[in-house]
Amino acid sequence: MNAKVSITRRDALRRFGAGGAAAAAAATLSTPALADTASEIDAGVNAALPELYAAYPGSEGIAQRAAGALVIPSIVKAGFFVGGAYGEGALIVNGRTDSYWSYGAASFGLQFGAQKTRQALFFMTQEALNRFRTAEGFEIGVDAEVTLVDSGVGVELDTTGSQAPILAFVFSRQGLLGGASLGGGKYTPIIR
Repeated sequence: MNAKVSITRRDALRRFGAGGAAAAAAATLSTPALADTASEIDAGVNAALPELYAAYPGSEGIAQRAAGALVIPSIVKAGFFVGGAYGEGALIVNGRTDSYWSYGAASFGLQFGAQKTRQALFFMTQEALNRFRTAEGFEIGVDAEVTLVDSGVGVELDTTGSQAPILAFVFSRQGLLGGASLGGGKYTPIIR
């Protein structure tokens, strides 16, 4: 018996959208296959820091006082109900690359689209830096509390920098991002 299957345009688009979303989430979460080389990561870090300093002038003073900084020059976030984010960066200590780290996050809920951001974590105490360096995998909110410097908040950086062990900036080429979040992210050391 030969059964005839009829698919409407709406059904086709719905199936394509669901398949495309699943493919986008899978591609985002499997980004390590497209990982950068050490020199590409270093070049990205060298380009990202001046952009941060220009967007938030007080951040350069924080960088100078910090025991170390993890800079992830490109984090790609994409999703359609199920989302993911991935990026690779360098831990800078005493002005030199100390080690390389990846950032990964998964999220669920009402979301659609893609976004590219940059991230910088400044370790304001040697203890905070040591805890990060010795972690097998470092999760914000689990392994340490981080103060996110938001463009929408009038934060006095000298006061904040002296009180918080880790300060974080989430930014893009256009400047700091208001309402950004670090929740659900995990940092893992990588070999490059």
